[in-house]
Amino acid sequence: MKDQKRAYIFALIAVFFWSTVAVAFKLTLAALHHDQIQMLFLASVSSLFILFTAIIFQKKLHLFKSLTFKDYLFSAFLGSLNPFFYYLILFKAYDLLPAQEAQPLNFTWSIMLVLLSIPILKQKISWKSFAAILISFFGVYVISSHGDITSFKFSNPLGVALALSTATIWALFWIYNAKDDKDEAVRLFLNFLFGSVYITVTVLIFSDISSISFKGLIGGTYIGFFEMGLTFLLWSKALKLSVTTAKVSNLIFLAPFLSLVLIHFIVPNEDVLLSTFVGLIFIVAGILLQRKLK
Repeated sequence: MKDQKRAYIFALIAVFFWSTVAVAFKLTLAALHHDQIQMLFLASVSSLFILFTAIIFQKKLHLFKSLTFKDYLFSAFLGSLNPFFYYLILFKAYDLLPAQEAQPLNFTWSIMLVLLSIPILKQKISWKSFAAILISFFGVYVISSHGDITSFKFSNPLGVALALSTATIWALFWIYNAKDDKDEAVRLFLNFLFGSVYITVTVLIFSDISSISFKGLIGGTYIGFFEMGLTFLLWSKALKLSVTTAKVSNLIFLAPFLSLVLIHFIVPNEDVLLSTFVGLIFIVAGILLQRKLK
């Protein structure tokens, strides 16, 4: 099989798994009595297991010998952004908002990446790119207002703010992550190692591990495997096999639409609104347009 076909297969498997996590978030939160700290603990630890297994399988353990104290310190910082703060806030947003709202709002991270690159990386963007960004944020407004665009009211202002803040944290993570020259698998493992330490301390102080239900355990493990660990490795493999990243990177835009279908049929008491679908189209259109105008 040619590498490009294999790249598409790996990418589509990753996209499918990512499209299921919004449903997994809602169901697992319910199983854990809305304790997002417990959910992140389970997901982080299970993801750490997957990433360490991948490092052993790829025979990369020797790479740790060349790391300096500064390397570990930088990974400790990145681990505070992702998975710790990012997922802790994201899970709270999912607890406050319907999955159909939280998922597309979080998807605006690539727009936040462009905006943050202006003050942090001193990059300049054209007025056409700003126009594309405004298209995406109009989609955010459509979703958050449930289509009632003349009311100037959000369905849940705190939930919307949290969902958008996770997009900002994710964008910040990737800006600083680009400055980390460690091996990709090692870098991701160390991020999750430190993130797991932070969330373990947090869960011991603010929650009760003994109260975790079996359904919650299964859900948290699923999230760790298919949102954080295994799926990222599949996506990375797809990007490496592809002739160009563009050939597979746009497949990621299938995930939020497929996710809406799964939310509609699986999440209890959540019918996907037309405004959510329309708003998502505006968000994706703005992102694609902005990419084209780079």
